[in-house]
Amino acid sequence: MSAAGQSLQDLASAAVAALTRKRWAIADAVQHVPPRPGLYAIYGDEQAWRDLKLEPAPDLPLYVGKAEDSLVSRDLNGHFATNPNSKPRTGSSTVRRSFAALLREALDLHAVPRNLAKPERFANYGLAEGGDARLNEWMHARLTLAVWPAPAGMPVPLGDVETAVIVRFTPPINLDKNPGKLARLSAARAAMAAEAAAYAKERQL
Repeated sequence: MSAAGQSLQDLASAAVAALTRKRWAIADAVQHVPPRPGLYAIYGDEQAWRDLKLEPAPDLPLYVGKAEDSLVSRDLNGHFATNPNSKPRTGSSTVRRSFAALLREALDLHAVPRNLAKPERFANYGLAEGGDARLNEWMHARLTLAVWPAPAGMPVPLGDVETAVIVRFTPPINLDKNPGKLARLSAARAAMAAEAAAYAKERQL
């Protein structure tokens, strides 16, 4: 059946199948992830779940997201900073901000405005010096990645397929569209945002 003839349920089922089939270590994913739109699922090993203070369920994804343009630029470069020419930037990645909030004590992470020259939108906080490197090291050591490249000619928006997959998995790191979202994650992110705002106020940025 062509993509044009598939229903939302068909596409969501195909995505779930792909996202539960093959995973790659972050260092290896660059050889397998195509520069195409699609969905991705981030998995953690048992220690990752424990570090996040979650009951270990390593066969389930921690997070599901979509890339409207390219899985490579959005996922590998944006969230995992696999491009050696770019530095990890938590201020530009909601996934990194969520992991940072839950790993704040474990990795000794501190929030700062993502743009020190123009401090604003503190909910999109960055990390103080050294924090991005520590978070990146943890992510590369503990997480794996699965992807579902979207077929050409889909009759429904990619976001609708993403929603269906999130509802199916209820991954704890997803805040939007998630009926099983982790309540303490919102509080943890709010605490990081407050720390970034306090940083700016103390230094009169």
